[in-house]
Amino acid sequence: MKRMLLSVVLLCLSLIVVGCGMNMTAKDAAIEYMEMYRNKDKLIMDELDDYVNNEDLTDKQKEMYHSILEREYSTLMYEVTDERYEGDVAFITMEVTVIDLYKAQKDSASYFNEHQSEFNDEDGEYDKNLFMDYKLDMMNKQMETVTYTIDIKVEKEDDRWKVV
Repeated sequence: MKRMLLSVVLLCLSLIVVGCGMNMTAKDAAIEYMEMYRNKDKLIMDELDDYVNNEDLTDKQKEMYHSILEREYSTLMYEVTDERYEGDVAFITMEVTVIDLYKAQKDSASYFNEHQSEFNDEDGEYDKNLFMDYKLDMMNKQMETVTYTIDIKVEKEDDRWKVV
């Protein structure tokens, strides 16, 4: 009897959990996706590891770059501004605010163009690692943010909304 009661309770709980997932809207799926970045979800961190490891950087530079991107993920802010549905496809428009790493990279390139000799080795030859260290340092110090408008495509598959 106890086993049967336990089985019924577990069945009800699993139906509630599955039911909640089924009621997720496209907007909810997009928000969940953004939260995966903010919360440094394992899937996102694995993708970040792959991305950084494929860059032509020293191990120390990869570690710093990884740290910079992690900081950007954890500080990102977003706001849903629009939802458009076309049957089983939705476009969720968001205003996403992130650290302006692009500005830091652009400013680093400008500095390089004006001070190229600072990035030469002792033989007077350009040393890309000297510049990369400088650029990563500038990115790490960057505090300014920028806001982008993005559309997240979400599709309904098996009665469940998923970010494409």
